[in-house]
This record gives sequence, structure tokens and C-alpha cells, in this order.
Amino acid sequence: MNTGDFQATDEQAQDEAIRQAIELLFFAYRDFTGEADDILQHYGFGRAHHRVIYFVGRNAGISVNQLLAILKITKQSLARVLGQLIDEGFVEQRTDEQDRRCRLMTLSATGKRLERQLTAAQSRRISRAYQNVGAEAVQGFRLILRQIINEEDQERVAGFFDPEA
Repeated sequence: MNTGDFQATDEQAQDEAIRQAIELLFFAYRDFTGEADDILQHYGFGRAHHRVIYFVGRNAGISVNQLLAILKITKQSLARVLGQLIDEGFVEQRTDEQDRRCRLMTLSATGKRLERQLTAAQSRRISRAYQNVGAEAVQGFRLILRQIINEEDQERVAGFFDPEA
């Protein structure tokens, strides 16, 4: 295991440090998603709905296949969630003019309002954390998160943040 600057004195200390990181990720994820979960519950939605709303909002005109690649879920799972979001007026879809088989999705005005509400709650939490730790820690945190992403996805995910990647 290449640990770079990770200076544990022995295997047991390394294991403990990694277990603490795992636990911190669990607790951070619990709290990061908690406020959004409360908002989603009012609509009868769950985290899958949130992910679709978020990524359709960030990528207006995204195709179903592109969304499947980002979310790494089955077509059946996406169809259920997307169908509900379309039926309830949160997501709109249209046929691609170049490829009539391709459906492109955007958020409706209602979907945009919900996306802003969900993102605002999570943004406040991240902003507060960033302000408390400083720029160097933020950069380190981002580097660690990118390394946690599956290797085959790292380049694609980097493209979200750096179009030149």
C-alpha cells in the first residue's frame, strides 16, 4: 500500500487510522445526506431521486445513458425513479434532434427549485467545513476523495471539474 505521507509506526496504527477514516466518512455522509433526506421525504422521494435531480440539474440536456454512467445503476432502477420525477413534473425530457432514439433530460422549474433547496442545505455544511479548515486542508480533502473513486472513473469524474482532463 502506497501511503505517501501517511506515517503510521506499525500495521496496527495504520489499520486504526484507516478505520477512523472509514467511520468519519460514514458519519459525514450520514449528516451530509440527513437534511436533504428530510426535504425529500416531504415529496415521497429518496436518495436515488436526489442523485437524479442533482445530476440532471448540473448537466441540462443529459441523456439517459450518460446519467446511467454517472450513477452506475440499472436501467430498471433509473426508469422507476425517473418515471416518478417526470410524472410529478420535476424532470422534463425531449427527444434528441440528432438521434431520435435518445432522450435528453432537464429539470422543470419545480425541479430546479427542489434542486436549489437540496443543494443549499448541503452547500452550507460543506462551506462551513471549508471555512473551518483552510485552503490547504480543502485541497488535501479533494485529493483524497478523488483517490477513493474507482480508478476507471477517476479521469471521467475529473472531467466534471476540469474540462481539459
